[in-house]
Amino acid sequence: MDLISLCNEVCKIAKRTADFIKDESQNFDICDARLKGMHDFVSYVDIESEKKLKADLTALLPDAGLIGEEGSAREGKSKLTWIVDPLDGTTNFMHGITVYSISIALADEDDILLGVILNIPSDELFYAYKNGGAWLNGERIHVSGAATLENSLIATGFPFKNYDRLDKYMPCLEYFIRNTQGVRRMGSAAIDLAWVACGRFDGFYEYDLNKWDVAAGIIIINEAGGMISDFSGNTDSIDGSEIVAANKRLFNTFRTMVERHMK
Repeated sequence: MDLISLCNEVCKIAKRTADFIKDESQNFDICDARLKGMHDFVSYVDIESEKKLKADLTALLPDAGLIGEEGSAREGKSKLTWIVDPLDGTTNFMHGITVYSISIALADEDDILLGVILNIPSDELFYAYKNGGAWLNGERIHVSGAATLENSLIATGFPFKNYDRLDKYMPCLEYFIRNTQGVRRMGSAAIDLAWVACGRFDGFYEYDLNKWDVAAGIIIINEAGGMISDFSGNTDSIDGSEIVAANKRLFNTFRTMVERHMK
């Protein structure tokens, strides 16, 4: 399989869908969105974007399966599966906050082969393919070199629908507020992961995400020289229910503190 050519085609598909989302953002009315769960919104833009991605990705690899956030599912004839989030950061999109993205990954069972994350408003295209490095708009990217929490900027996602672990999350957040250069919450996990990969953030943690939120970010961070696991340090089959990412110098310290608070 030619992963370089395949990744280039996925980048083109992401850009075409982003053009649709940009056009719709000009006249989007927040009343057009609906709740699909507590504090979890979906709009016709999410749904139509996923339809476009499904059609184009299926045409690209007809035998591959597909899973998408908005319910698209296609059983493939091979072990390959597209993992798609057509609009990560829907709440940002609804309110005109310019941090939202498309996230696409291709997996061979649990082995992620390529990932593409497009920050739509800024036209920043992050992508990686296995053993091919990580890239931003054609330039090679790497994780940061921060070695201590005191010198680190951390990203997270606030619990927005599952509050079962909030009593552990809040002290964890307080610890990083007190012991790092700051904590940021962007509202798009895919972008958080991409920004760890390019060194803007030194670490990221969150719980209660889904596979489509993190699949593309996993390979982009790995190819950028970073590390990623669940809170306990397991690296096999990360599904987003727990996720920690950082550069290799910081990772063990950072993950240990997340686990100490969240476990």
